[in-house]
Amino acid sequence: MTDTEIKKHRLVVGVTGASGALYAKLLFDKLLQIHEQIDACGVIFSSSATRVWDYELDKAGIPPLPWPVYDPGDYFAPMASGSAAYRTMIICPATMGVTGRIASGLANDLITRAADVVLKERGRLVLVVREMPYSLIHLKNMQLLTEAGAIVCPASPSFYSKPGNIEALAMTVVERALTLAGFDIKGYRWQEPPSPD
Repeated sequence: MTDTEIKKHRLVVGVTGASGALYAKLLFDKLLQIHEQIDACGVIFSSSATRVWDYELDKAGIPPLPWPVYDPGDYFAPMASGSAAYRTMIICPATMGVTGRIASGLANDLITRAADVVLKERGRLVLVVREMPYSLIHLKNMQLLTEAGAIVCPASPSFYSKPGNIEALAMTVVERALTLAGFDIKGYRWQEPPSPD
């Protein structure tokens, strides 16, 4: 791949019912901006994710997305098999329940199965976990996932970019998650001049 070629990802986005629907909304907004880095994308909302989305975003409703949205019970979806070559997955936000099920190898829905596939195929799994405080069970599950090759990215915003509103603050987490997933994000970098983009 030359410097002018863009790396394209076959991406799965899982959205669970953890508090933090704003993170998921901003993730979709950002993915639309960097669509040229996406070869294929599949989206999965857990059943509770849609309810949390409506509650936290004032019944905004999930906007139309340009990618297929799969039912969490659909094991015939392409990302349920390693042969479909989805090698990047972001779960944003990730509940501790989903985190624990992935850590224990319990693929009881499409989100956990897709995560299991990404791990077994040695892809890149990023979990934007949203919980506080962590219990020892949570910490051990995150340790197991880290040892298995996943990246745990707590939904802990950074302040050194001096974000001016809550969306900008939450975007510090989203851009970090995308960078960890391997996307080229022209966001704030500590002690670097701002990007001209």
